[in-house]
Formats: sequence, C-alpha cells, structure tokens
Amino acid sequence: MGKLLVRLVIGVLFALFGLFNYFTAVSENPITGEKQRVSLSPQEEIILGQQGRQDVMQEFGGLYSDQVLQNYVDQVGQEVVGRSAAAQSPYPFEFHLLDNPNTVNAFALPGGQIFVTTGLLRQLTAESQLAGVLGHEIAHVIARHGSEHLARRQLGVALVNAIGVAASDDPTNGRQAAMIAQAVNQLVNLNYGRQDELESDRLGFEFMTAAQYNPEGLVELMEILDRAREGGQSPEFLNSHPNPGNRVERLESLIQETYPQGVPPELEEGQQDFSQVVQPRLR
Repeated sequence: MGKLLVRLVIGVLFALFGLFNYFTAVSENPITGEKQRVSLSPQEEIILGQQGRQDVMQEFGGLYSDQVLQNYVDQVGQEVVGRSAAAQSPYPFEFHLLDNPNTVNAFALPGGQIFVTTGLLRQLTAESQLAGVLGHEIAHVIARHGSEHLARRQLGVALVNAIGVAASDDPTNGRQAAMIAQAVNQLVNLNYGRQDELESDRLGFEFMTAAQYNPEGLVELMEILDRAREGGQSPEFLNSHPNPGNRVERLESLIQETYPQGVPPELEEGQQDFSQVVQPRLR
C-alpha cells in the first residue's frame, strides 16, 4: 500500500509539472501578434530543425543530385523570405529538394528547414506555384504551428508518463514505456488543423505577393492537387495539409479583396523561367 501511494504521488507530480509547463509557457508571436503556448525558444526550434534535417533526407531518398535545381528552389524560397515580413523572424531558412518522385509533398521543421519533393515539383508548371508552396511552408514556421503541436504533445507525454509511473514499480521503466515517437518524426507526419491551414494560406499569400509573385499561383497549386486527388491519386500534401473547406474559393476571395481592380501585372507567374530551368532537369 505504501509503494502504491508513493507511485501515485509521483504520478500526480508528473501530471502537475506537465500542466504547469504547458499553461505557463505563453509567448506573443512578433509577426502574427498571436498569443501562443510554445515551450521551445526560437533558438531551440532552430537547433531541432538542424538536428532533424538529416533524418528527413534519409527518410525521403536524400537530396536531389542536380545542384541547379537545388539552387533554384532555394532562390525562390529566399526571395519569398527576404522580401516579406518573414525576413523579420530569427529563423535562418533553408530549402531542400528531396529525391522522391513518388511522394507529392512539402513540409517544414521548426526553425526554418523546408523540404519539397521532386514528386510535388513535377506537378507544377510555374514559379509562382512553387512560391505558393514555399510561402505556405514558411508560414507554418513563422506561425510556429509545429512547435505548438510539440507543446501539446509534450503535455500529453507528461500525462502518459504520470500514468506509467503510477502503474509501474520502476519509475524509469514506466517513463520509457510511455514515450511516443521522436519529435522530428511527429512533425514530418503532422496533420495540421483547420485553423493552422487557414492561417498558413493567408500568411503564405502575404509572403509570396510581397515577393512579387502572382497569388493565382497558390490557387493553381490547390487546383492541381485537387485534380490529382479526383484522378484517384491522393497527394500526401493534402493528407498532411487537410483541406479546410472551400480553400480555392477562400483564396480567390482573398485575391479579390486585396486587388479589387485585378492582380497587378507586375506580379510574376514565372512560367517561362520554370519551364526552362525545372522541367528539363527532372528525371
């Protein structure tokens, strides 16, 4: 009876510690102005992303071997960052093209590590569409969606560990038995929620248009992915970035509200550059 009481007390302490950490770790996002429960500092997010990028590369076939294409993806990404509010963030963004023609996806780790597969790049026809993809992923980083998810998951782990400790004679074994997948694997397979997607669509729109890309590229991207799904192929991008409903209509409304006189002609589609640089180099 005494051991059971001790385990229960330890379990309650673990639970209280997890709850305290979660509900007191509140900070204001300097770019979005949103109050967020995030347990990682920006520097810790950067470290997590840098430590995890090699694991991501290994899981998805490594980097694509064509350095010209790698540079092109990085150039478009840096253009979107450098000419938008994303440049005010502390994150050193890096963009990677993964050699995986069978996976149609893009994703980001906290701290600014962003990945696009050749399977997704193959679906695109214009630079503005690529800017839309990268802007959307940049937005997930800026809005700290992955770190918010980890904070919630860490709370869950603390509570599960509390149960494990209470149920085990050996607290160490209880904690080990309760541990879930590592943070990087969680983030790569993360299914964002409706509000995260809507916020990333809006921020991605702002970032790409600030970089002088035509926002119709983001609409075209969603239409391309929707057609692939209707054709019996479900792009992984739509699985990990679930459609929040009427996405194309929402984006078109945003374009209309922002540019009631029509999209300015100086905003680029970049079809010629894309066709000359990308399409001949994809195997």
